[in-house]
Amino acid sequence: MKWNIRYSLYALATVVAVVLLAWLARSVKRTEISLGVDDRINITPEQIESIKAIGEWEFLSIADEEMADTVRKGIFTDDHLVRIYYGTVRLGINMHQVEPGWLQVAGDSIEVTLPKIGLLDRDFIDEARTKSFHESGRWKAEDREALYRQAYRKMLKHCMTPENIQSARRNGEALFRNMFKTLGYEHVLIKWQE
Repeated sequence: MKWNIRYSLYALATVVAVVLLAWLARSVKRTEISLGVDDRINITPEQIESIKAIGEWEFLSIADEEMADTVRKGIFTDDHLVRIYYGTVRLGINMHQVEPGWLQVAGDSIEVTLPKIGLLDRDFIDEARTKSFHESGRWKAEDREALYRQAYRKMLKHCMTPENIQSARRNGEALFRNMFKTLGYEHVLIKWQE
């Protein structure tokens, strides 16, 4: 799990670096020169839009496997179906859900209000890796679908815990704090929508 978090943070840092480099290259193309000292830090609308345009930010990735089973009683024998499902639950935020005024700037301070942590991908079960552990009797597609839904609910229950949501929040706060400190803000306050 540490590798996934590290990988996610590196990927997000790379995206932020590319956005900042593109902004810097665009700024360098200007031909006017001016001298002066401005102690104020201003975040431009373009920078705000480029942060929002990234869309979904993943802060925690949880690999999980769940076993789901069902039994059908028969006259002489019982039919059994046991399957193992694998999936990766990704927690993060969708920047398209930010509310107006999500960034408040005052001198060298910035207050950031982020959307609440949520599930980024609802299709998190990797059906190609699903294995039948034990199968006896004949089973219809509806039976397999019911087993899939059972495994889906189990994964959500085991991965969308308060501890995992809090861990995703900490990762998100660290990422945004570092990003805005890189932009020159001395004091960064991160808040979450409820």
